This record gives sequence, C-alpha cells and structure tokens, in this order.
Amino acid sequence: MANLLRHDPLDDLFRGFFVRPVEFAQTPDAPSITLDVKEGPESFTVHAELPGMKKDDIHVHIDGAIVSISAERKGEKEIKDGEKVLRTERYFGKVSRSFQLGTDIDDARAMAKFNDGVLELTLPKKATTQARRLTIN
Repeated sequence: MANLLRHDPLDDLFRGFFVRPVEFAQTPDAPSITLDVKEGPESFTVHAELPGMKKDDIHVHIDGAIVSISAERKGEKEIKDGEKVLRTERYFGKVSRSFQLGTDIDDARAMAKFNDGVLELTLPKKATTQARRLTIN
C-alpha cells in the first residue's frame, strides 16, 4: 500500500524563505574586488585583483583596523567611422571593497605595490601597548 503525503506549496515557499538567507546574484557588469589576506607575526599581506586598472586610479584608505580599496576604470569612447558596437562586456566605473582586520594598522609604515593587475598591500600591525594596573594612593 502506498503512503500518502499531504503537500502544501505555500508551506514549502515559506519554509525555504525563512530557513535560508535570501541571495542576490551578482550581475556580470558589476565586478567586485577579490582578495587574499594573510597574517604574519608582524603584518598583514593583502593581494587584491584589479585587472585593467591603472595605478593612478586606485585608492587605499586605512582607518585603524579598517582597510578600504577603491578604483575607477574610465570608459573608452573610441569608435571609428563606419564602425558600430555590437556588444560591450567590459566594465567601466567604480568598484570598492572594505574589510576589517584583527588589529590596528600602522599606516605610516604601510606599503602598496601594483603589478600585472594585482595590488599588494603590506600592512604592519600597530604595536600594542600593554595594559597596566594603576596603584591607588
């Protein structure tokens, strides 16, 4: 004998909605900055992929333990006579990414290099001050 199960489509809809977080697919025309972050004893090393960007169009901002990377690629409008654009998939515009590290960064000693579309940041950790106990007189 076959077992009969009751199926309510609305129940499945709401169960899936509340159990899983809602995900938004990234559109292909809005790229993000992909990162690798490594921690050493004295510094963090960050590799950020920024293909097609120029060094002068990349900006890095450090505020305590928060690092922000932004870049802008300007569009090229060169169209020759008799030529028409059939499809454009290259992205022109701004991209940015911020992330927080475990400790504050010594921004005076931080270094950045840009080579072959990869931004390399060396972010030295700020020397931590030891907490001390005050003697009450």
